[in-house]
Amino acid sequence: MLIVISPAKTLDFETEPVTSEHTQSRFLDQSQQLIDDLKKLAVADVASLMKLSDKLAGLNMARFQTWSPPFDLSNAKQAVLAFKGDVYTGLDADSLDNAGFEFMQQHLRILSGLYGVLRPLDLIQAYRLEMATKFGNSKGENLYHFWGSQLRQSIEMELSDGVLINLASNEYFKALQAKNLNARIITPIFKDWKNGQYKIISFYAKKARGLMSRYIIDHRIEKPEQIQQFDTDGYRFSLEMSKGDDWVFIRDQS
Repeated sequence: MLIVISPAKTLDFETEPVTSEHTQSRFLDQSQQLIDDLKKLAVADVASLMKLSDKLAGLNMARFQTWSPPFDLSNAKQAVLAFKGDVYTGLDADSLDNAGFEFMQQHLRILSGLYGVLRPLDLIQAYRLEMATKFGNSKGENLYHFWGSQLRQSIEMELSDGVLINLASNEYFKALQAKNLNARIITPIFKDWKNGQYKIISFYAKKARGLMSRYIIDHRIEKPEQIQQFDTDGYRFSLEMSKGDDWVFIRDQS
């Protein structure tokens, strides 16, 4: 069983990592191809492409220019510790023990516009390149064309039991070509009570994806039905609202 999550725009390369264990991304050659294409852009191009201010565009252009393997702990950081955001707040990887990191390394994957598929301890350097960015590159007009079937095939090779827990956003999960993915796909959906109904509230839903990832890690879950016991932060499984493998978890008070 594998879990997939999205990356985060916010990064932390200043805080020392809580573990020295690390691995290398399996798609660094492809990442280098993208970087080579990105380096050809002007700052104004980056600003327009990513809808950024000139200041942020300049920052990310500088990141592209200085991006350079090989990666080690002096110039890079483990992905799960470098990404910061709502999902990663819920995951709280910094508080895991060694056994937790080991289980996470086996069962969690992070989808990335630049790095393809990352294991949690794969080293990354700072970047910003969202999967839905319409960046014309050496393989097509966007990143979905660039990655093609590579990410789907990578995930399929690791699915020993054929079960994928989709905790990624639609933007990133699209890169796995779900219609062709040879797997049982379970998609947890998180809803909070607001204005007389249960509804998806983006901030809470993102954090809940991290909370569920952490729940799976802490409880060493390898059978998907055990996920229905998820009760962190007041969530509970709703059989009535669920449909097939779209599993709905509801909460009455955030």
